Amino acid sequence: MHLRAEALVLAIRQHGEHGAIVRALTAEHGLQPGYVRGGRSRHIRPILQPANLILGEWRARTEDQLAGLTVELIHSRAPLFAEPLPAAALEWVTALTATALPEAQPYPRLHGALDGVIGAIEAAPAARGWAVALARYELLLLAELGYGLEPDRLPDILRTGGEADWPDILAALRLTGEALESDILTDRRAETLAARARLIDRLKRAVA
Repeated sequence: MHLRAEALVLAIRQHGEHGAIVRALTAEHGLQPGYVRGGRSRHIRPILQPANLILGEWRARTEDQLAGLTVELIHSRAPLFAEPLPAAALEWVTALTATALPEAQPYPRLHGALDGVIGAIEAAPAARGWAVALARYELLLLAELGYGLEPDRLPDILRTGGEADWPDILAALRLTGEALESDILTDRRAETLAARARLIDRLKRAVA
């Protein structure tokens, strides 16, 4: 197995004394895990930041073996983690994707949408500029995994996008959040919802 592709870093877990297991999303090959030797080193650790865009190279002797992964930074989102709201949004959207998606199955629409959400968080001066995109990403993820919501249940901002007032944005996030909790983030996966709760709390405080 040999794969070389651009990918969005989703999750990093310490492995052993110096290494890390990284889960990253590629456009054509879906979610790919890999072991990064020296992943906790001063040189590599900044590359393994959730939401960073990397060039990854995965190598394994068999399809069943965890691939060794080498990484090269293409674009860093590290500065966004200095701001509480963008940091909470990136933490949630990457954790959701890493938890919900099966490995090695391509979801090109989700990859494109995730890249768009991260780009919106990076570009927007305020949360209102990306909160709708986040809700629509959650809706798309539900649909791609077979849990699409009935169109007549959806508020206008989830059907058409665009700008909206905060009450409508929070209502849309409440709707997608309930669906994620009941259909996808169940059992052990429910731990991921803590990141979403932190984000929603910060959003509410920011617009109070």
